Amino acid sequence: MAKKLYIGGLPYSTTNEELKEFFGEAGTVSSANVIIDKMSGRSRGFGFVEMENDADAEKAVEMFNEKELGGRRIIVNEARPMEDRPKRTGGGGGGYNRGGGDRGGYNNRNF
Repeated sequence: MAKKLYIGGLPYSTTNEELKEFFGEAGTVSSANVIIDKMSGRSRGFGFVEMENDADAEKAVEMFNEKELGGRRIIVNEARPMEDRPKRTGGGGGGYNRGGGDRGGYNNRNF
């Protein structure tokens, strides 16, 4: 059965093909996907590799976790299903304080 691995700390220049080739040293790679930011079109610095079987996935974790790829130390571990990830806390995201308020020190008269 195929097993998906999370790969963190990737160099931003890493391509899907380079990732697949790199992990191919550990066994048969079913797929390799570098995650791309939708807005900028740049790599987000992490990706996923799906190994054909559990033995190859375990070998890849042992071989590549904390190893260097393209000058950066990568993190390799078994990917967790989306529903198993902890929820983010700490308030809602983004937004700007658009409140008016006094612009102290300015004279608001029209000249």
